[in-house]
Order: sequence, then structure tokens, then C-alpha cells
Amino acid sequence: MKVNILVAEIGSTTTVVNAFDGVYDNCPKFLGQGQAPTTVLEGDVNIGLQGAIEDLKENLQTEEISYDEMLATSSAAGGLRMTVHGLVYDMTVRAAKEAALGAGANIHQITAGKLRRTDIKKLKEIKPNIILIAGGVDYGERETALYNAEKIAELNLDIPVIYAGNIENQDEVKEIFEETNSKLYIVENVYPKIDKLNIEPTRRVIQKVFEEHIIHAPGMTRVREMVTGPIIPTPGAVMLSSKLIKEEIGDLITLDVGGATTDVHSVTEGSEEVNRILLSPEPVAKRTVEGDLGVFVNMRNIVDRVGIENLSERLKVNEETVEKLIESHKPIPETDMQKRFVEELTLEAVITAVRRHAGKFRDLYGPGGKKTIAEGKDLTKVQYIIGTGGALTRLPRRVEIMKNIAINNKGNELFPSKDAKVLVDNKYIMASLGVLSKKYPDAALKLLKQSLEID
Repeated sequence: MKVNILVAEIGSTTTVVNAFDGVYDNCPKFLGQGQAPTTVLEGDVNIGLQGAIEDLKENLQTEEISYDEMLATSSAAGGLRMTVHGLVYDMTVRAAKEAALGAGANIHQITAGKLRRTDIKKLKEIKPNIILIAGGVDYGERETALYNAEKIAELNLDIPVIYAGNIENQDEVKEIFEETNSKLYIVENVYPKIDKLNIEPTRRVIQKVFEEHIIHAPGMTRVREMVTGPIIPTPGAVMLSSKLIKEEIGDLITLDVGGATTDVHSVTEGSEEVNRILLSPEPVAKRTVEGDLGVFVNMRNIVDRVGIENLSERLKVNEETVEKLIESHKPIPETDMQKRFVEELTLEAVITAVRRHAGKFRDLYGPGGKKTIAEGKDLTKVQYIIGTGGALTRLPRRVEIMKNIAINNKGNELFPSKDAKVLVDNKYIMASLGVLSKKYPDAALKLLKQSLEID
């Protein structure tokens, strides 16, 4: 069988391959999916990729499969590990962090101000894939970013470095890294003026650098040889899909509850009323990742949050049964009771992750009396809530879980309203379509609307 495009999603535990045809003649079709365990531990992720292709052949009932192009997303070997170093946490550091998260990074270290010896020691231990240096508005403070650049350059780590700080420092930073093994990328300032974010240029460069230096996972060099188009971080691909569909249907959030983490992607400008009283600016496209909220690897964290007694009441079983469900927990639930258990975990993950992602109203009291301000991301104008990932595309009560978001608003939180419509990525192809959209946006949009079941 000949197909137009295969898209590989190389995850930390599972590798998935999706097949698409009709992409070139604007009548795109999703043909099917294959999957296999990711083989980082075997020393070569290519083994898992070949296994997923074999599974795809079986599902499509064909002995051979050939393709014109292969694209890929990856979160194998810890995904895109980054460290972020800026000046003031609430300003340049936060702007740099938003850029990194939006590109699909896992941030392992954040520092504000001049790097200390303990910071440098930790940086060496982390061995990030990319280091991001920011600091200072344009034509403002210069010394901190230059000091940090010099300290990082002295390490000679052979790690790509992105500089996205004060524009006045660009030539000096180039000189600092001139004789090091680190490849340097100069980008526009992520925080050029007070209360102004400029994170899209840095996001684009992070994904470009990730693709150029994808060989961090065992065997990825061979995958790079197979892949004819871009390779981007999986969470960054979900964000690309979210931004693509937002232009078609309006403001949205995308939820991805996984075995280890829960990601929330929002694409919304927020309301004029809230923007007028917002304490500091928020990006239009924002991603947060909750590393403690997963329904398999981090299942016990969620159990502790809910409590055995509450789970017992919700599931209408005794506490001994709940303990047995915890002990026998599997990555993919099989029985009805196991599914109900995972649904309760997923509900807690969704509500907690949205609460951490969304902003809230706060009252300040001064000489003039009470003043209401807003801080954080405003989700009140969100029209659609999209579920992707295993839990929110496969569990029986997935729609009900997402509808619970508005109900759980404590009153002062900038949550979506009850009118927000729930959509499900039924074919579980949102990440694949994100990377597809980089070359074929029209085809990706049509396929995404098919998966979300919207006209």
C-alpha cells in the first residue's frame, strides 16, 4: 500500500504511527494507526518505530507500506529539556518560560538574577538540550544577562544556547560564545518593554533548534535519516494544532491528560474587561504542564489529593476495593471499574491543571478603598474545550469530565463558562496534525475538523 504521509509520535513509553492519504489533492483521509513500545532502553528508538509501522500494516491489512514523506514528533528520552535564565522572575524570566513551554519544552531549571555556583552545578547535572538566556528590556539593564552568558560560556558544554534578552547585548553575547563549542542563536527580546511579551520568535527558534539537535535520544539519528520533514516536540505539536483550529472556530483550551503529566494549552486573547485590570500581560497562546498529575506514572499523587475515602464514596465501593484498584492499576484500564477509577483520577487532574493554568480575581485594599485586579490567564472567553490524549479520547465519561470545569469554579477564577462546547479528538491525531500543519496547513485543518467532528 502506498500512502502520502506517515507521522510518527515517539513518546516516552509508546511510539504511534499515523497514516494519511489524499493530502496533496486537498481530500485528506486518516487511514489508520499503529503503535509499539518506545525502545529508548534498548538503545535505539528506531526499533519501536519499526514495530509501530508493523502494527500499522496489520491494522491496514497490508503486507507492505510505502510513503512519500515521514514527519515526526518526539518526547522520548525526557523530551526537550531546557533551562531558562533571566533577570526578574515576574518579567523576563516568566516571558522566557512561556516561550519555552509553548514550544513544547520540559523546563528543568529556572533562575532569576546572576547565576550562583549552586545554579551552575545543577545546570551541568541536568545536561539540557537547550539553554535559554534572557534579561533586561531593550536598552535597559545589561549586566545580568552578560554575566550569565559568560558563566555559561565558560562551561563549554556543547549545548545550543538561545539569547533572547536586551537587544544592546547581542554583539557582546556573540563575542562571548565565539570560541566555545555551543552553537548560539540570537533572537528578538522576549520582553522588549515593560508589560509587553514577544515570545513567538523564541518559540519558533526553540523548535528549529530541537529539530537540528534531535540526536539526544538513542537511535534518533537513524530516525532523522528516515524523516523527510520536521521533527518537533510533541507538546509543541499539540499547541500548533490548537492555534490552527482557533483561527477557524474561536477561543479554546486543549487538555491532554497523560500517564505522567497533564498539559493545558489555551489560545485566547481573554476579555477586554479582564485585560483592563490585568496585573501583568499573558501570552495569547499559553501552555502549562503539571508534572505531578498523571493517571499512571503519577497516579498515587492524584489518589493522595482526592483521598481513599472520597474515592470510595465516588465509586460506591468500600475502601478495600479502592486499594485493590490502586495495586492492580494498568496503563490502559480494561474492566468497567478500572475505567471508573481512571475517570475519577482524570477529573481531578483536569480540574487541578485548569485551576493552575487559569488566573483569578483578587481584591486589593488601599486608602481609596477596595480595588479588584486580575492576575493570570483569562479563560472566560473560551468557546471550546478540546480533549486529546489517551484519557480524554477513550474514557466513556470524557465529555462529562470536561463539562465539570465550569462547575468547579470557586467564583473568583477566570474559568471557561458553562456555555463552552466540549470537543474530542476522536481519532487521537492532534499532535500528528500539528507537525503536518507546518507543511500542509489546509489538509491538517480538514483532518482536525474531521477528528473533532465539526463542520
